[in-house]
Amino acid sequence: MTSGKGLERERLKAALAPGRFDWRRHVLERLAERGIDQAAVVGVLTSGECIEDYPEDEPYPSALFMGWAHGTPLHVVAALDGQHDWAYIITAYEPDPEHFEPDYRTRRTR
Repeated sequence: MTSGKGLERERLKAALAPGRFDWRRHVLERLAERGIDQAAVVGVLTSGECIEDYPEDEPYPSALFMGWAHGTPLHVVAALDGQHDWAYIITAYEPDPEHFEPDYRTRRTR
């Protein structure tokens, strides 16, 4: 259940610091497939840029973050249960130039 507002970045960071987050099975599988380490994902969430906000996502608002890990652009999607200050890391991937502009922040329009 959402309140209709987007993911609150400071609350997300506050949840990440003491380890109040879960890795969804999907993201752990994708990290292993893609050779992305968990520390890089957490780094993007704590110091990267929010490039898309999904306030209507259920059951919690989520957002897409962009940052750099080992010289490579990295996108991470996370959600926040604001009622319990608990974060969920949904997925992480290297942005595809076919779908994103060279800034890795802007989706290409078809």
